[in-house]
Formats: sequence, C-alpha cells, structure tokens
Amino acid sequence: MCLAVPGAITRIIDTSTAEVDMLGATRNISLRLVPEARVGDFVLVHAGFGIQIIDPEEARETIELIREMDELVAEELPAPDGATA
Repeated sequence: MCLAVPGAITRIIDTSTAEVDMLGATRNISLRLVPEARVGDFVLVHAGFGIQIIDPEEARETIELIREMDELVAEELPAPDGATA
C-alpha cells in the first residue's frame, strides 16, 4: 500500500526543491511534479516527491485522520514485552 501525506511548503530551496512541514517534521522534497507549487501550498508527498497540490481544508482533514489513526493504534495494540505506554 502506498500513502501520500500532506505537507505544507515552508520554503522554496531552488527551482525543483522545497522544504515542507509534514506532521511537525521538516523534510526536503522534489517539486519536479508540481513546479507551480509555492510557499504556503499544501502538497501530497510520496517517496520524497510533491505529487499534487491540494486544498488546505482537504490537507487539514487528512492530517487529522492520520493523527486519529496513531491514537487508535496506541489504544488497540498492547505494548511490546508487557511495557506500559
């Protein structure tokens, strides 16, 4: 399964590279597939590439769903080796 995660462009480094904030982590990504992307845009990021510019509301909804999945997994899965979370 492949997953693309929304990232907010925080800085354009050069014509083909940008810095994005993805769930609080800063990453450099390629803009070769979305050369029209600008600072402040949300892009779907997969395998180090921005693959599509998306609507900010869609990005926020997706980010919220990803965060909810982390919480659900933490609640449902036992801690390894009997450790407590």
